[in-house]
Amino acid sequence: MSVRSLNWLKFGGLVAFAFVIGLLFASLLDVPTTSLAQERKPVTGEVIQASNPQSAERVANSSSAASLITLSDAFADVAETVRPSVVYIRARRTERVIDQRRVPQGFEEFFGVPRNRGRNEPQVETGSGSGFVVSKDGYILTNNHVVDGADQVMVRMLDRREYPAKVIGTDPTTDVAVIKIEAARGTTLRPVQLGSSTRSRVGEWVLAVGNPLSENLSFTVTSGIISAKGRGQLPLPGWSERSIQDFIQTDAAINRGNSGGPLLNVRGEVIGINSAIFSPTGVSAGYAFAIPIDLARQVMDQLISKGKVERAALGVTVTDASPEDAEWAGLDGVYGAKINDFPPNSPARNAGLQQGDIVIGIEGQRVEYVAQLQQLVGFRRAGESVKVEVARKGGTRRTFDVRLIGQDATAPETQVAGGTAEPGNNASSVLRDRLGINGSALSSEMAQQLRLPATAKGVVVESVDPYGPADGLLISGGLINIITAVEDKSVGTEAELSTVLRSYPPGTVVSLNVLQYGRGDERPTTRIVRIRLK
Repeated sequence: MSVRSLNWLKFGGLVAFAFVIGLLFASLLDVPTTSLAQERKPVTGEVIQASNPQSAERVANSSSAASLITLSDAFADVAETVRPSVVYIRARRTERVIDQRRVPQGFEEFFGVPRNRGRNEPQVETGSGSGFVVSKDGYILTNNHVVDGADQVMVRMLDRREYPAKVIGTDPTTDVAVIKIEAARGTTLRPVQLGSSTRSRVGEWVLAVGNPLSENLSFTVTSGIISAKGRGQLPLPGWSERSIQDFIQTDAAINRGNSGGPLLNVRGEVIGINSAIFSPTGVSAGYAFAIPIDLARQVMDQLISKGKVERAALGVTVTDASPEDAEWAGLDGVYGAKINDFPPNSPARNAGLQQGDIVIGIEGQRVEYVAQLQQLVGFRRAGESVKVEVARKGGTRRTFDVRLIGQDATAPETQVAGGTAEPGNNASSVLRDRLGINGSALSSEMAQQLRLPATAKGVVVESVDPYGPADGLLISGGLINIITAVEDKSVGTEAELSTVLRSYPPGTVVSLNVLQYGRGDERPTTRIVRIRLK
């Protein structure tokens, strides 16, 4: 073999060896096997199918994705099960006009605007809302304000069948109502499953079903969580001192027309009745309120069996205890209901309870706030005796046996003291320094305007220091506040009030007896206000 042939043979061997080495490196580096003819990568913004189907399978099998899929399936199952049980309610009222000026901004009822048919024709108000079937024989639970005063109520099912409904009973105190339909022969109504609002927890997922914005978006399902529980003191239309407000708050999207529809947990159980929203714009802003189903069920049972709700009462006027109340009574936390006043013939007063007492227990069950006290007492029978535990100044605890009376037997009561006097020169500075207020003695002219006895006395609060102890407690929204006593010591002038205040060291929490008038009130509300003195 010539030298030239040998050199070509060596060169070929080197090329073959380099090719093998190249293939080895390519396999180690996992060079893609696709060519430009098979797939062109997008520059930006284009969605393409995954080149490796196993990656999608890995995502689907991950624990987090599995949890989301389970939750999504639960939502879909609840919606599929419950939507046939939800109804669209249309109510018509004649010769009745809603005074929209009485509706506080942000707390609108879920009614449409009344329709004026003409100057000489009757005015017809039409409204709509939601409800849900609670029994196979046609009972439907909804809000009182959906059907209140209606001349005609129509119910439409998911399958578009319509039925006239009869109003069985309403309860403005809780805003709960029961109506009933007679379904067509052969039609099977599907009642919802009622759960427990007491066992529900803040942070749980919930679904709301109803008819937002009337029938345009009927049978809509929205989701959210329980944002809070025990919400009360909402200035809703028709609110009174006897109203029971113990709302579940949720951020599920709820709008006008959802009122009366169910709020459900992920197990498909109803835990509340959607009732109100807070919204500056009139549409969902993420703050919605539902009546707890445990409360609504007690009302529903009475409405179905009696056509009305009969409640028992202690005979007290109460407000939620404040931090100052808790300190005054030596409580280990801020809870309980403070007694402000007693109506005539109050069984609580006759049993020994006093103004300023903090009710902390009923029959051994701790009382956290007013709405809970109303429920613990209200659904008992008149004539029944209950053990009421109260906390008093300095940590004193007392338990009283109170025989309940019917709620209709109680009425507001006004308590005033007598006498007049002129204020002292130094008294004004004491009021400003210790309470953070400016005040003057109740004049005979003002007492006459307020329909108080000629002998009535007290100190009228004229202004409150926004950085003082009384800020937020005395003057609010144009109310008239008259201080009549401090720790049960009657005061009628600045001098008398300042003398009493001087007897307490700085930092002391004192109880003020206050007569409070709202705009247009014919009689005052008696309050016990506790303030920490400077």
